[in-house]
Amino acid sequence: MLAMYSGQIGSFSSRDLLLFFIMWELELIPVYLLLCMWGGKKRLYSATKFILYTAGGSVFLLIGVLGIGLYGSNEPTLNLETLANQSYPVALEIIFYIGFLIAFAVKSPIIPFHTWLPDTHGEAHYSTCMLLAGILLKMGAYGLVRINMELLPHAHSIFSPWFMIVGTMQIIYAASASPGQRNLKKRIAYSSISHMGFIIIGIGSITDTGLNGAILQIISHGFISAALFFLAGTSYDRIRLAYLDEMGGLAIPIPKIFTLFSILSMSSLALPGMSGFIAELIVFLGIITSQKFLLMTKILITFVMAIGMILTPIYSLSMLRQMFYGYKLLNVPNSDFFDSGPRELFVLISILLPVIGIGIYPDFVLSLAVDKVEAIISNFFL
Repeated sequence: MLAMYSGQIGSFSSRDLLLFFIMWELELIPVYLLLCMWGGKKRLYSATKFILYTAGGSVFLLIGVLGIGLYGSNEPTLNLETLANQSYPVALEIIFYIGFLIAFAVKSPIIPFHTWLPDTHGEAHYSTCMLLAGILLKMGAYGLVRINMELLPHAHSIFSPWFMIVGTMQIIYAASASPGQRNLKKRIAYSSISHMGFIIIGIGSITDTGLNGAILQIISHGFISAALFFLAGTSYDRIRLAYLDEMGGLAIPIPKIFTLFSILSMSSLALPGMSGFIAELIVFLGIITSQKFLLMTKILITFVMAIGMILTPIYSLSMLRQMFYGYKLLNVPNSDFFDSGPRELFVLISILLPVIGIGIYPDFVLSLAVDKVEAIISNFFL
C-alpha cells in the first residue's frame, strides 16, 4: 500500500514526463497485488481485467511521452514547463493528443473504457476501494488537465465538443445503470463513473469557471467516494452481506453508521452546503459562460446534465432504503451488531469535515489553483 501511495504522490508532483510515466506504472503492481491477495471470490478475474486495461492504456501513454519529448529538438526534453511553450503541427498534435487521451480515459474512466472499474470495486477490499476511488481515478483527470489541456491546447479545442457529448452520456448512462446493481460497492462504483462525467464536461468547456469546477469536483468526489466505500466496508464487517436485496433494517442496530451514510449520500447527490453541490454548480456555470458553443447546444447539454442530477437521488436514496429501512435483518436471530467505534468515527469525520468545509467556503481550494487555471486557459486564446 505504501508503494501505491508513492506512485500516486509521484505522479501528481512530477514535473518531468518520464518521471510521470514511471510513477504512473509504479502504482499498478501494488494495486494488482492488493486485488489478488485481499479481494473477493472473483478477485483474480477483476485483477487481471484491471491490469490489462491499465497496462494497455500505458502503452499509449509511453508512445505519447516519447513522441512529445523527442519531437523537433536536437536536445530532447521531457520537462513539463519547457514543453508547455512548444508548438506542434496540428496533425501531429492530434496524434499525440489521442495517445494521451486513451491512457487517461482508461484511468479516469471515460466510457467505453470504464468496464474494469465496477468489477474491480466489486471484488476489492474496501481499503483498496477507497484508494482507487479517492486517488487513482483522479490521476486520469489530472493527466487530462496537466498534459492534454496544457501541452496540446489546439488539439484539445478540437476535441472539446466530444468531451461535452461523452461527459453528458456518461452522467446519464452510469446514473441509469447504478440502480440495477445488487452489489453495494458496484452501485457506488457506477455513481463514481457518473460523477466523473461532470469533470469531463468541466475540462471540455474551456473556461476558467468550468475548469475550476472540474478541479473542485476532482477533490470533492475523492473525499465523498472514499468515505462511501469506507462505510460500505464497515457495514460488511458487521453483517457479512454484500448484496442490497439481502439487507434491510440496519438503521436501528447501527445508528452512527446510518447517520454518516445518509449525510455522505446526500453530499454525493449534491445537497446544498456540501462540496458536491458547489462543484457541480460551478461546472454548470462554466458551460453557460463558454464562448465556444452555441446557445442551443449549451441549453441541451445543461438539460441532459440536469436529468442526470435527477437520477442521482434515485440510486442514492434507494441504496439507503434497501440497507437501513425495513425489518429484514431485525428479525434474524443473533443479529446483535455493534455500532461504529472511535477509530471509524475519526476516519469518517476527518473525511466529512473537508466535504462540508469546501461546500461552505470553496474559495479555499479555488484560490490555490487560480493562477494555474488562468495560465492553462490563456493558451486557448493566444
